[in-house]
Amino acid sequence: MILKDRIAVVTGAGSGIGRAGAMIMAREGAVVVIADRDKVAGEATACDIHAVGGRAEAVTTDVGDDAAVEQLIVGTLDKHGRIDILHNHAGIQVGGTLTEVGTDGMDASWRINVRAQFLGARTVMPSMVAQGGGVILNTASNSGVFYDREMIAYATSKHAVVAMTRQMSLDYAQHNVRVNALCPGWVDTPFNGPFIAQMGGRDAIENYVRTKIPMGRWASAEEIAEAILFLVSDRSSFMTGQALVIDGGESIA
Repeated sequence: MILKDRIAVVTGAGSGIGRAGAMIMAREGAVVVIADRDKVAGEATACDIHAVGGRAEAVTTDVGDDAAVEQLIVGTLDKHGRIDILHNHAGIQVGGTLTEVGTDGMDASWRINVRAQFLGARTVMPSMVAQGGGVILNTASNSGVFYDREMIAYATSKHAVVAMTRQMSLDYAQHNVRVNALCPGWVDTPFNGPFIAQMGGRDAIENYVRTKIPMGRWASAEEIAEAILFLVSDRSSFMTGQALVIDGGESIA
């Protein structure tokens, strides 16, 4: 078990990639704090971990609420004494062009996709420095290293995540805190709902996946979880400040 007894916090862990990442961390011995705004979904992930002999607890958390993010980190530190891994995964997808997205959509993208990650990392960093190291993984997107059509709010926020990740990594590498960004492409989860609707429905997105992604298919959440395990474990011990793109070749096609 490569994460034996490490304390991990994962936001947005009630479904999709967040859930798959939490499951694989628990499989490898971590104690996983499942944070999700959907209480039922978060508890279901924790129950699934318990069912296969892992350790997890669910903490209902809306990352759009600053106080809730701070309490998630502080509460975990109070209970467990340390946090070894923080995976800032929770995010939202707001579709549309410059003239289609309102300021509320841009503000929501910034608050959930960037500000919440900043706040989580800011709150946990002093404890990671004091304990001699830790790992922060921020979920961006391949939209954070190239661009999607008609996705100004989403692409802007995800580029900001990559920039923020690199800045954090430079500032805290000397303290043995590694900070990387996860940049998945098309993964078959409910998160894609807004973009699928924008593309014209499921048939349209399936055609896009077949014709525009060099590998010709979606990723599964479990495939992305393998990359998460690499990034949060000692297997990537000399890696920091990187944006790991996993998108079947879409961003280079």
